[in-house]
Formats: sequence, C-alpha cells, structure tokens
Amino acid sequence: MSSKAGKAKKAKGGGTDTVVNNRRAFHDYHVMETYTAGIVLTGTEIKSIRAGKMSINEGFAKIENNEVFLYGSQIAPYEQGNIHNHAQNRTRKLLLSKREIKQMQAKVQEKGLTLIPLKVFFKGPWVKVELGVCQGKKLHDKRDTLKAKDAKRQIDRALKERS
Repeated sequence: MSSKAGKAKKAKGGGTDTVVNNRRAFHDYHVMETYTAGIVLTGTEIKSIRAGKMSINEGFAKIENNEVFLYGSQIAPYEQGNIHNHAQNRTRKLLLSKREIKQMQAKVQEKGLTLIPLKVFFKGPWVKVELGVCQGKKLHDKRDTLKAKDAKRQIDRALKERS
C-alpha cells in the first residue's frame, strides 16, 4: 500500500513539480504581480521538501540590503537526518536578479503591499518559490470573492444538469 499523503505532485513531461500551494494567500490577498525565485537550502531541507514536509502558510518575504529573505516558512526536520539536521524555522535567502529586486522594492514601498510566497515547486533539480506582490483584502472583498465563487459553482451545476 502506497500513500500519496506528503508526496510532491509529479508533472508529466519533465515540467515543474508543485510541492506546496499557499491557497490561503489567494483568499487573504489580491495578487498584483508574481516573481519566481530560487531558494538557498541545505541538503536535509531538500530531502524534506521532496517528501512534501513544507509549509508556507505563515510565510512572508522581506528585502534587506538588496537581498530577499523568506521568513515564517517551515521545513520539517528530515526523519533520517542526524544531529546536523536543519533548523525548522530558519530564515532562507531567495535568489533573484538585481533588476527583479529593484522592481520588487519599488512596489513593496507602496503602502499596503507585501511579498507573500504563493507556491513552492521543483524546476528540474532546483527548488523555486513563486512570490506575489500582494495587497491585503478587506472583509467585504473576501465575502464578494466567496459570493462570486458560489455563483459560478451554481451556474456550472445548472449547465451540467441541462446537458
């Protein structure tokens, strides 16, 4: 018996393998723009990510000294690791070009915008993070989004019954 729980989803055709999606980010934020960044990791962190033991729900990114760092993400300790296993909640450096960092910095300086990790995926052997420049939703925006999703669901259901 093999269990799919905790495993990364494999893409067909050598594309990208999604490990973690931050679905809560799309509920709580308007995503204005997205960037793809590499991430600096240790060996045991890579092994834990391949096993699907990562969470970015509490994560956010900050720009400090023209470098981007990921805070609040959790990578569970590798089960077969030894005493040199990685720290679960450490700050991780993100790899972006200078041009992308300057663009991000200009956008994030606007009031109410922040950098949120949207998903983590494998692109070949490399782990990548998709960052979104996001603006927080107000309560009525969240309600409007839920109403629109519910209306779309009802329309789809009605169309399915007709055909």
